[in-house]
Amino acid sequence: MTEHLLWQPPAERVAAANLTAFAAQAEQRCGRRLAGAEFAQLHQWSIEQPEEFWSLVWDFCGVIGAKGQRVLVDGDQMPGAKWFPDARLNFAQNLLRRRDDAPALVFWGEDKLIRRMGHGDLYRRVARLALAMKNEGVVAGDVVAAYMPNLPETVITMLAAASIGAVFTSASPDFGVQGVLDRFGQVNPKLLFVADGYYYNGKSFDSLAKVKEIVAGLPSVRKVVVARYVRKSGHEVDEIPKGIMLRNFVDPWRWQTEIEFAPLPFGHPLYILYSSGTTGVPKCIVHGAGGTLLQHLKEHRLHADVKPGDKLFYFTTCGWMMWNWLVSGLASDATLLLYDGSPFVGRGRILFDYAVAEGMTHFGTSAKYLDACAKIELSPGASHDLSSLRAIFSTGSPLAPESFEYVYRDIKRDVQLASISGGTDIVSCFVLGNPVGPVWRGEIQCAGLGMAVDVCDEQGKRAATGEKGELVCTRPFPSMPIGFWNDPDGAKYRAAYFERFPGIWCHGDFAEKTRHGGFMIHGRSDATLNPGGVRIGTAEIYRQVEQLPEVLESIVIGQDWDNDVRVVLFVKLKEGLALDEALVKRIKDQIRANTTPRHVPARVLQVADIPRTKSGKIVELAVREVVHGRPVKNSEALANPEALEQFRGRPELLG
Repeated sequence: MTEHLLWQPPAERVAAANLTAFAAQAEQRCGRRLAGAEFAQLHQWSIEQPEEFWSLVWDFCGVIGAKGQRVLVDGDQMPGAKWFPDARLNFAQNLLRRRDDAPALVFWGEDKLIRRMGHGDLYRRVARLALAMKNEGVVAGDVVAAYMPNLPETVITMLAAASIGAVFTSASPDFGVQGVLDRFGQVNPKLLFVADGYYYNGKSFDSLAKVKEIVAGLPSVRKVVVARYVRKSGHEVDEIPKGIMLRNFVDPWRWQTEIEFAPLPFGHPLYILYSSGTTGVPKCIVHGAGGTLLQHLKEHRLHADVKPGDKLFYFTTCGWMMWNWLVSGLASDATLLLYDGSPFVGRGRILFDYAVAEGMTHFGTSAKYLDACAKIELSPGASHDLSSLRAIFSTGSPLAPESFEYVYRDIKRDVQLASISGGTDIVSCFVLGNPVGPVWRGEIQCAGLGMAVDVCDEQGKRAATGEKGELVCTRPFPSMPIGFWNDPDGAKYRAAYFERFPGIWCHGDFAEKTRHGGFMIHGRSDATLNPGGVRIGTAEIYRQVEQLPEVLESIVIGQDWDNDVRVVLFVKLKEGLALDEALVKRIKDQIRANTTPRHVPARVLQVADIPRTKSGKIVELAVREVVHGRPVKNSEALANPEALEQFRGRPELLG
């Protein structure tokens, strides 16, 4: 891949960055030259001296709470390390720092509904809901679930639960009944919050029919609290067993203006998130309040350079961990820009319309969205005033080098493009952006501060720069899960991350380090192709195929064949196009010319759609199972499970 410098932050931006101020404070504390030094030196200090580093993050970010004397106990154990064992804090209190009328939340429901909420209004709504929850018997450790769009009410519900010490979990309303029960049925929520429906691509969809079925499968639920969104009648609750409208649920406490924040241990459970569930019932991953808060503060302030008054946006549903990441922006005094619906309303311009209207400073989205914008030749830099925009974030899948070029050519030249990667497992990032460093084509800028990220070969030895291998983390960090739900001896947790290399977190990404100190992700390790015993990352093929204008999207798998593995590529083409021999040749030639002959697929086949999870990730493993005639264990986890049928019994794959 050709090295190409796309962006270098101007000197005044570097001088004003939160990271620059943090490095100066770090230098004063540790006596090492860090202010003005290379990022690599600051990162090295952060992993060599984790107690100094994370203690400074607490102080620099102004965490509300009692820090205690000890920062790290059993730091040589992974898992098993304990962070801030004497600390007491409340997650919600750190997000509800302000009570003025400055904007805390802005919400767009496609182009149909716009709402604004100040910090004071948000605080009062959380106070009322927290008291209503307590009155219903919710105590610290209980589970509160939300089956809701990305509404202000979802944020309020989470904050109210966290203020008490309840554990919050959520799923987006496009999940089917079984998908919700596979998740919430494992964790026995005491209260279930829902909306009456949601919008997508100009249409409204009713949620309450599914809610009735869900409630029937959740005997632990005492009440179902319904927020109005798409309906007008006001009689939504009549249809739901144990149902009550949100306005009626909080009405007895309408004069409540204060919140009694429970002071809780650093490791008190805050969230339950779920693995994708495409290979079985989803794992229930429990995240602690202190680790989530500290990690998000570090990422927002130091890596994203979020400052008071910034307008922080991420295109996400409540079924993806980026929602949890977004909401933490309140702890950095940012205004959250929430969105529900399709990103392609208004010929794909709606999110950029949002950016202009609200003065968006940080635009977060998926790699697939940026690729789709390029495919439809959207050029928002020419049509929209994006002068407020300082950073664009991309995650969900590897960002192709051509998408880097698209951003700087067609969206904005002077912007930090931060491709980021981590996941549900850590509710944060392993590798992400550096606001004072350069952006190189196709590269993630850096490892997260305090994160001992590396790449290992098959034997667990450190891979050389430019050599592909397993993405690992070799030392503990605060946002490691506190465990899995219903895993009392931790066996499932250890098997998920530490079985491959004992004492080292193995994340399951196929990656490499670059000579600039950055990283490249080549796909998931479990989807890696092995023709002739050579490991190939799926992203290496996608980067080439999706440069062709005819190809909208693709998915590649390894098919067991003749005592080896052969590469099979499926392509979704632009509407009205059919795959012919000439296009197959162009696809193969593109791959061969820019990778190796082993990357070239043995078969190229056309499909009408690509199956994906609710958060938009394509599912190579599910397709591989179908091609091999094996059952997909949990198709409820997919947004479009019907797409799998196109891959079943293809005669082209029988010979």
